[in-house]
Amino acid sequence: MSDAIKHECGIALVRLLKPLNYYIEKYGTATYGLDKMYLLMEKQHNRGQDGAGIANIKFDVDPGERYISRYRSNDSNPIKDIFGKINSKFEAVYNYNPKLLKDADWLKKNVAFTGELFLGHLRYGTFGGNSIELCHPFLRQNNWMTKNLVVAGNFNLTNVDELFNILVEIGQHPKQKSDTVTVMEKIGHYLDEGNQALYDKFKAKGHSRQEISKLIARDLDLQIILQNSAIDWDGGYAMAGLLGHGDAFVLRDPSGIRPAFYYQDDEVVVVTSERPVIQTAFNVDIETIKEIDPGHALIIKKDGNVSMKEVRKPHEKTACSFERIYFSRGSDKDIYKERKQLGRNVVPQILASIDNDLKNSVFSFIPNTAEISYDGMMKGMQEKLNEIKLKKIKALGENPSDEDLQKILALRNRIEKIAIKDAKLRTFITQDKSRDDLVTHVYDITYGSVYPTDNLVIIDDSIVRGTTLKQSILRILDRLNPKKIVVVSSAPQIRYLDCYGIDMAKMGDFIAFQAAIALLKEQGKENIIDETYQKCKAQEKLPKEEITNNVKAIYDLFTAEEISKKISQLLTPENMNAEVDIVYQSIEGLHEACPDHKGDWYFTGNYPTPGGNRIINRAFIYYVEGIDRRAY
Repeated sequence: MSDAIKHECGIALVRLLKPLNYYIEKYGTATYGLDKMYLLMEKQHNRGQDGAGIANIKFDVDPGERYISRYRSNDSNPIKDIFGKINSKFEAVYNYNPKLLKDADWLKKNVAFTGELFLGHLRYGTFGGNSIELCHPFLRQNNWMTKNLVVAGNFNLTNVDELFNILVEIGQHPKQKSDTVTVMEKIGHYLDEGNQALYDKFKAKGHSRQEISKLIARDLDLQIILQNSAIDWDGGYAMAGLLGHGDAFVLRDPSGIRPAFYYQDDEVVVVTSERPVIQTAFNVDIETIKEIDPGHALIIKKDGNVSMKEVRKPHEKTACSFERIYFSRGSDKDIYKERKQLGRNVVPQILASIDNDLKNSVFSFIPNTAEISYDGMMKGMQEKLNEIKLKKIKALGENPSDEDLQKILALRNRIEKIAIKDAKLRTFITQDKSRDDLVTHVYDITYGSVYPTDNLVIIDDSIVRGTTLKQSILRILDRLNPKKIVVVSSAPQIRYLDCYGIDMAKMGDFIAFQAAIALLKEQGKENIIDETYQKCKAQEKLPKEEITNNVKAIYDLFTAEEISKKISQLLTPENMNAEVDIVYQSIEGLHEACPDHKGDWYFTGNYPTPGGNRIINRAFIYYVEGIDRRAY
């Protein structure tokens, strides 16, 4: 409702474990792998808005034949663009000679994307624009098949400067200072070293160069390569890679911050960022889909052997809770349950805000992604209403009349579809005044559903900046003339930036931070701001492992309720008729709803890696110094 949050990127990997002929004979198509990749990527489309890409590797091709294919797109509909180009190749074959679509050998020699190994990526960039050059997968090419590397991932690293310097120290000359480049070049460096060590070993044993090439492909140890590569990485990541000869891996960070799920049978190995997409694409039971363990890599050798290997020693698992609240589709069995519980857990705060007046309260949700938490909220409200009904029935005595009972039983929570987004309306006008006016008409509202004596309760997934809430949503809802508007966030107050993959990079953007700063100034406690700044500066040059999150002091003097009250004041537009109250999920309610996903650094500032503390302190320094720059 309030502001769009940039999602995390998404990955999809498919490894066909049978020859291409198998899929032609069983499924009647040579594009079985491509068809599954399309489903896996489209079902994760919520994770990709800025671009997409796909790569494919063919096994056992002759020298001189192309064996790596890759398409990337930053089109407005990148998945459609990519698969449209790929499908046109098969349409051309059909128009030339339909029988060739059943000839596996001919297809592998003549048509791209007919290999056994696929890697897809959905980009939702946190910064850097949406140039096609920023779209994954990235390709590191070499004439040695085993030195070719394709990489795509869902990640942000907090220590890019440190990693860049390491690459320089080992003699490289990176073309760019970004986590993507440093990750690829670090893996590439140790991949080269692994190749060279095996080459020297087999050469000493008298093998020919052609024999050595095949032996290297057989014996490359991806576990060791990844252990050497990832030893210095600080951040959240689910990193996928393909080697030119056919090995593949997906590596997950030691804290399990970023998600990665896999499925394996005798035909395929599949890895995705979200679990239900595998269920949908392959029609398999949820119990057959597993998580890649934190700090481990799922390694798929070219010969089809699949193993889970430790790369980094696992830390306490702090999987991202925002993944559950907002990013993943709610069709996941557990996420669906958790989002409903998030809605149920915020009921006490709502009842306090409306003074338990259910009779004069109307409930709804904006946007559609909040519908699941809304359902949970209304189930909690129904339980409260049942208590009221029971109390009223008991008050009727031993022989109540049917009429009195019917009146009580007829009591219902008032549920309305208050706002419907006009998908056709686009806020293309750039002049501020005209654009603000247009924004206030993005939603159509249901007139006549609310009375002047009513509280209007609207639930959302989260409230980060509050900009859209203030500029448009509250004004729109005020047209219904309610007595009071209660905006409910199923997530707690977002107080700290994220540095592991989401676009939350500047302290001043957060309405909770603005509220805390305003309270400090109102109460004459600006010294806390300066003291916090000095502590952040004092730790600026320390190793990241010695840095603490000093920004917590900004919030420590206030309760969550005090900050929520100030947020309500800050976000109330001028000339509002209705009273505005903004209610947030509690930290305790979050943990109760998502007990297995303890990553709550957005809300608590408890970062799972040392780099997180460095980034949040840097962001505060930039805020105080007036530097309009990302902290990572």
